[in-house]
Amino acid sequence: MTAEEIIKIAANALNEKKGKELLAVRVADLTVLSEYFLMCTANSSTQIRALCDEVEDKLEEAGVTPHHIEGRSTGWVCLDYGSVLVHVFTRNEREFYGLDKMWSDGEVLDLTTILDNSTED
Repeated sequence: MTAEEIIKIAANALNEKKGKELLAVRVADLTVLSEYFLMCTANSSTQIRALCDEVEDKLEEAGVTPHHIEGRSTGWVCLDYGSVLVHVFTRNEREFYGLDKMWSDGEVLDLTTILDNSTED
């Protein structure tokens, strides 16, 4: 499965579970870590778990499993799908670590073109 297909499935899963501030950044020209970062803010640790579970479930249905998951019991969970790293944060963790700023030289994807139901707030 391509990175773009993973992004589409994961972004829609996050959007369905009311993830906030979805942002997808192409970082392939900036790092060897991954092709894309997909970031999302959650309102609570309970919502972080729900968002991550939804991403895992939807991608597993498509035959894709994460290589690694980091931070299950923290305010920042990273789901590593190789070509796509999905970061789900609480607002405080997202602001503190500042990945949005750190990777601001990357190409931001227009998620409105891939979300099935544009319910982003």
